[in-house]
Amino acid sequence: MLNIEPLNISYDEKAVFEAVGTALTDFYTALTRTLDNIDVDKILKRKNPYLYRAKGINSAGQIVDGILAAYISSSEETVFGNCFFEPIAVVVSGGQKAVTEGVDITVDKNNTIYSIAVKSGTSVFNADSRKRQEQNFQSAQKRAQQARKAYLPVVGYGYGKKKTKAGKEKFYLELAGKDFWEWLTGDADFYTKIIEFMGTRPDEYVKEFEEAYSKAQNRMIREFTIKYCREDGSIDWNTLIKFNSGE
Repeated sequence: MLNIEPLNISYDEKAVFEAVGTALTDFYTALTRTLDNIDVDKILKRKNPYLYRAKGINSAGQIVDGILAAYISSSEETVFGNCFFEPIAVVVSGGQKAVTEGVDITVDKNNTIYSIAVKSGTSVFNADSRKRQEQNFQSAQKRAQQARKAYLPVVGYGYGKKKTKAGKEKFYLELAGKDFWEWLTGDADFYTKIIEFMGTRPDEYVKEFEEAYSKAQNRMIREFTIKYCREDGSIDWNTLIKFNSGE
């Protein structure tokens, strides 16, 4: 159980249902747009061609499948965090979209201003990004001081668990998964209800996404074959390595 007062125990379930539907649409739209705009050369510049050769990969399809799957896997977490968790948190918190950089939601309640940064999972920060987040919270704190109100910054993670280690207390709270959603809504089961609010709607988007994925896959294989394969279809490793690592 949390020992801090929930922000909004009277959230509107109908509004949440609508927010989840919009969030799913936005997620798949953004993910499909990512597929449509994917550039095989840009990705290959960041990959290790020596590793492909060392693994005995001799198929353009194998290389493309690997880099496409990895690219989407790394992209979808960020896209999902931006498109899905944040708008739902706005609706259930009773707050509004924040104006301060690095802060997603502002809630003004009981003479206290809450600044909430919504993240997807608990592994989003490195040392630099965490420092920037702290600086963003400090900027928002100045606004609260000008309004002569108390201030509480919170990093909320849409899923996962987060424990504060002894001796590493911060000036902001970090709440994850069940704790985060319970704090927003006062509902200890809200984190499981999110799945219920989705219903069967995700299934409606799968076919369209798979078609976009196949098109991107075919397009990338074609581009890779034209640029980095010989006439007989074998991979021209010298050309690929020169593109990746040469002048």
